[in-house]
Amino acid sequence: MNNTKLTVSHAPFWHDGDSLFKKNLNFILALLPAAIFGILQFGAPALGVLALSLSSAMLWEQIINMISKKPSTIGDLDSALIGLLFGMMLPAVIPWWVVVVGTFVAVFMGKMIFGGTGANPFNPALLGMAVLMLAWNMFFDFNTAYVNYEFSFTALAPLAAVKFQGAATELFPLNDLFMGKEVGAIGATFSLGLIIGGIYLILRGYIRWELSVSFIAGILVTAFLFYMASPQKYAGPWFHLFSGYTMLGAFFLITESASSPVQRIPMFIYGFLAGFMIILMRNIGTYADGTILAILLVNVVNPLLDNIRPTALGKDMSNA
Repeated sequence: MNNTKLTVSHAPFWHDGDSLFKKNLNFILALLPAAIFGILQFGAPALGVLALSLSSAMLWEQIINMISKKPSTIGDLDSALIGLLFGMMLPAVIPWWVVVVGTFVAVFMGKMIFGGTGANPFNPALLGMAVLMLAWNMFFDFNTAYVNYEFSFTALAPLAAVKFQGAATELFPLNDLFMGKEVGAIGATFSLGLIIGGIYLILRGYIRWELSVSFIAGILVTAFLFYMASPQKYAGPWFHLFSGYTMLGAFFLITESASSPVQRIPMFIYGFLAGFMIILMRNIGTYADGTILAILLVNVVNPLLDNIRPTALGKDMSNA
């Protein structure tokens, strides 16, 4: 009796020669301009935070793999990317223990507890940030964090200053914001560097332009509507685009592959919805910058959005 069976495997069936290591390495390279700028602007403490964040994230993954008796996976650089992204969203003077707790939440609760790489329903770095912001929000007051720094530009976090202190947007020229001359997180201030990194990833095919473009459109359209309704009360769209975590969100947070849609139409809805919610939170919410929470919320609805698919050619849905 012939017991030969046909052996098949799940898609993809055609490998393009790329790897998770190469993908994550390209993401890290794309983040370097903004990260290096942050180190130059905020000094040695910024380098310490980034180094601790990256190394502790990798260490947590290694420890969890050892406890669960699984092969080491830190060589794919996924936890290194999570650690770098997480560190870039922090102020340069944040206590070391906050960084370690945050990377544990990001790697364990954001990634490993769901089954590891590619199984996470939420962006791991954002989940770590959200827990820290809810538990120790005082550490994310950038104005207080950098009170002992001397800058050649307005030493106020733009979004918080405009929202809570009634500062005029004229204090923050768009050219300064675009070139990183603003108080904020280590790797989120240099908009030009983040845009260059994002375009590089789009051209290499590592992120989808639909997500970034629709996210930016959501920011600009919603902010414009608020501004037109009350120019004296709300900042203009370009101010929002180049302030806070916006550019980091547009190219490195909203585009996280496991927690974002794979279909084109859902991508447009997903990105625009995130941008829309960010401006709602900034203008009428309690947070100066709603990027972290807004993207996490659209992570929740991602499975529903990905069910929106075009009707197959020749298929009649009227009797479905």
